[in-house]
Amino acid sequence: MASDHEPENARGPLRPAEPRQRAKDRGTFTILGLTLLGSLIPGTGYLLAGRRKLGAAVLAVSVMLLAVVAYLGLTRREQIIELAVTPQKLLYATLGLIVLGLAWIAVIITSHRALRPGTASEATRVIGAAFVGLLCFAVAVPTAMGVQTARTQRDLVKSVFAGKDSESATRPNVENKKDPWAAKPRLNIMLLGADDGPDRDGVRTDTVIVASIDTATGDTSLISLPRKLMFMPFPKGTKLHEAYPDGFGKDGISLQARLEWMLDAIYKNVPAAHPGIVGRSDNEGADILKLAVGEATGLTMDYYVQVNLAGFTGLVNALGGITVNINYPIPVGGSDDAKRPPNYYLKPAQNKHLWGLEALWYARGRYQIPNPDDARSARQRCAIHAIAEAATPANLLKSYQKLAAVGKNMVRTDIPQDLLPAFLDLGLKVKSAKVSEVPLDGQKLKFAYPHPDYDGLRATVAAALASKPVTPTTPVKPRTTATPVKPRPGTTTTPGTTTPTADLADACEYHPVETP
Repeated sequence: MASDHEPENARGPLRPAEPRQRAKDRGTFTILGLTLLGSLIPGTGYLLAGRRKLGAAVLAVSVMLLAVVAYLGLTRREQIIELAVTPQKLLYATLGLIVLGLAWIAVIITSHRALRPGTASEATRVIGAAFVGLLCFAVAVPTAMGVQTARTQRDLVKSVFAGKDSESATRPNVENKKDPWAAKPRLNIMLLGADDGPDRDGVRTDTVIVASIDTATGDTSLISLPRKLMFMPFPKGTKLHEAYPDGFGKDGISLQARLEWMLDAIYKNVPAAHPGIVGRSDNEGADILKLAVGEATGLTMDYYVQVNLAGFTGLVNALGGITVNINYPIPVGGSDDAKRPPNYYLKPAQNKHLWGLEALWYARGRYQIPNPDDARSARQRCAIHAIAEAATPANLLKSYQKLAAVGKNMVRTDIPQDLLPAFLDLGLKVKSAKVSEVPLDGQKLKFAYPHPDYDGLRATVAAALASKPVTPTTPVKPRTTATPVKPRPGTTTTPGTTTPTADLADACEYHPVETP
């Protein structure tokens, strides 16, 4: 029995060793709970283990990082946008995520070791190691996903968008990178659908749409040009105008020969006949088209975005499909020239969900459809609208890796990388703004004739862009069958309507018509 004169340490540990004694007294589940707390709030594990200075320092750094993230997210949207589309900053973000993830894992491991008693049983050590491994895995997985996303985004930006070494004969020279729209009320982007593939001779741009964007509001007007337009003009004073003073076309030739002198043949045939005619360019066909389309519409084409329609199916599938209204039977497959009937038809339906292949034929099917080019152009505008609707933030985040892989193989553009923050900010405006069509009267403008009325086309476009937006018409009550209905104002009863309403969402509503 100990006497009153025995030293203090004979009856128990000295006071400075009390944290270790408390560690001995903790049960296995208590240690795991404290380790979890130390993982969720880095630094608290050290504090509970008695390592106050280290715990306070780690906790302070954790709180500071959270505060910075919250501040940037709430007040600095521009910086976040710039980070997402700037390759150099994405590289820094990748390295930062790696360092942060490794540091967090180190904190988890060392916090557990500090909390675990040195005399812990073998079972406690095994359970603790497994639990710590699970926590480290929970940190490593999102960190790896973040690193992979940042790397994918960086690769996408560098692959698709024009870098410093890119060359363009028509791209504007922008001095004010931070606010390129300060003195530019409208931005005109030429959208090309390149119908290339293994069974095609070269690239033909079957789809040519001009997106004219109000840079203040994001309101966008779409102008669709029929692919069979002949004698497309070129600006005076250019070598193109010298080569084709009357426009890209030829009189006195057969209908078959005309196919090589239409709008959809410019991309391939002009560079082949006159290499280097526009100067140094990464995509000579697109630059030539920008000049021709600009001259025909009276607008200056600032940039182009070229989509390979062969990759369109991948884009739609990556988004999880698109939802459209089908107002008349649309052929899937088929060729009028080869007299080959379609495999089947997409039947009229409201809010029809389409996957890649059927969405592609929704946008391009024309077998035995009256006014096939007009009808197809109208559906393509609706397909663009449906894709924009499907591209919600949640959907983009969920399918980002697939979308990035598809985008690298299907998109070409001369939009420079250093303007991407401004473009992304403008894109957010467009997403919530109004998208309209510029109605073109093909008969009045003589689109089906060898010499269309380009003066009239320019006047029509100028008047449409100068006027106030048309109030959308009252939609017709949807029907569930493809029976004839009374036409709405601004529409016709044939699929090839050339006088659509101004509002694109309204024009793409469900209003079934007679089978063509």
